[in-house]
Amino acid sequence: MNDIAHPLLTAADRETFFIALYKSAFPSVARYIARMGGSADDAKDIFQDALLICYEKKIAARDLIKASEKAYLIGVCKHLWHRRYREVQQVDSLEGIDIPEKTESPTCEESRLMNYLEKAGKKCMEFLRAFYYDNLPLADAAILFGFSGTRSATVQKYKCLEKVRETVKQKSLTYEDFVS
Repeated sequence: MNDIAHPLLTAADRETFFIALYKSAFPSVARYIARMGGSADDAKDIFQDALLICYEKKIAARDLIKASEKAYLIGVCKHLWHRRYREVQQVDSLEGIDIPEKTESPTCEESRLMNYLEKAGKKCMEFLRAFYYDNLPLADAAILFGFSGTRSATVQKYKCLEKVRETVKQKSLTYEDFVS
């Protein structure tokens, strides 16, 4: 272990750390979650979970958080909110609905497209989903996925899209293969 004392060893240091993060980041998180349809209690729950994650990362490896602690905490909150929102949507969408015996399978085009996206890799799929489907700004995506900045996230998005394009080219598909 380093000869330098860890800055959060005492209870007073930890309290100061938590209060400072709460004052600087919670209002932004609460506004974001309210805009996304959440309640004040949702914001508090998400923030507490994210605060714990941030604290654990800080204790485990101080150099791991490359952005400011506030930016990292907000990014974690957004990620946790999106995850919770998806879980709630899945449960809500199935409640009170009689699911027929035979469900429609994805169309051939949808299956092919998903196959090509999956070939780009899990991290690319998650990154592209966060950006395009969840509408996560690149600056937030950079923090969430551990990129050094917005420019790195932009480059990674381009690389992921190029992987998909290359797969499509290799399979000699045309635009018409996806559109009926």
